[in-house]
Amino acid sequence: MGFSDDDFNDEELREFLADVFSRTGYDFSQYSVSSVKRRIARIIETEGLTSLRQLWSKLLTQKSFETMFVESLSVPTTAMFRDPEVFKFLREQVLPQLVDVPLLRVWSAGCSTGEEAYSLAILLTEAGLYDRSRIYATDINEEFLNKARTGVFPIRLMTDYIVNYLESGGSEEFSSYYTSAYDRVLFTDKLKRNIVFAHHNLAIDTSFNEFTLVFCRNVLIYFNQDLQEKVHKLIEGSLVSGGYLVLGEKESLPRSTARGAYKQLSKPFKVYQRTY
Repeated sequence: MGFSDDDFNDEELREFLADVFSRTGYDFSQYSVSSVKRRIARIIETEGLTSLRQLWSKLLTQKSFETMFVESLSVPTTAMFRDPEVFKFLREQVLPQLVDVPLLRVWSAGCSTGEEAYSLAILLTEAGLYDRSRIYATDINEEFLNKARTGVFPIRLMTDYIVNYLESGGSEEFSSYYTSAYDRVLFTDKLKRNIVFAHHNLAIDTSFNEFTLVFCRNVLIYFNQDLQEKVHKLIEGSLVSGGYLVLGEKESLPRSTARGAYKQLSKPFKVYQRTY
């Protein structure tokens, strides 16, 4: 039988994650226990190991493995125009409300390898808002950020991304936003020019700007309840009055003061507007 998340208990996990934090500086202690255990068990089984002790030994001796391990726990699940109906709602219902904003600051929190940030750049470009916009795309993982800054993606992904783009209401030639070379595409400098990729840890860092639009999608579901509450307070303190928050399909506002700070704009979508 393979290794599973039943082969170590929560106390062993806490001790291991404390060691990981001391070793790498990445704190996964407030991530959902079930999610972290599943991911660690999958890594142990994939690597042919038999225990957390063996995993720790490998982390200590192989720097490249340490990088892979951190990436695996950082949940790099992303795609361009993921859930295109949400982007269509923003295109049709939200962005028209922002035409008079002199400087539009957008935060893509937990941006992973940048697909969401480039999607937002395209959305703002087609709304005529990009020239006075700044997109701050942040993540805990420097490897992801380095990939995102290049604007380079596998060409094999473009077929799905084009479908998502069209379903989001896009009407331009999607290929006009990038150049192709062999098995990769490079998004244009014009599209990248107003995106700032930066390190930010939602678990421990503070607010760093005031934003009109915050995307924090498919990140909170991996956090425990206490950390979710903390991040929502951080986001609330980062949004201007009347600003917009976009969450993932399986995410929601916590049962806290944050709930009273927003109104949901459309029941099918997790798009909220700050009310004060």
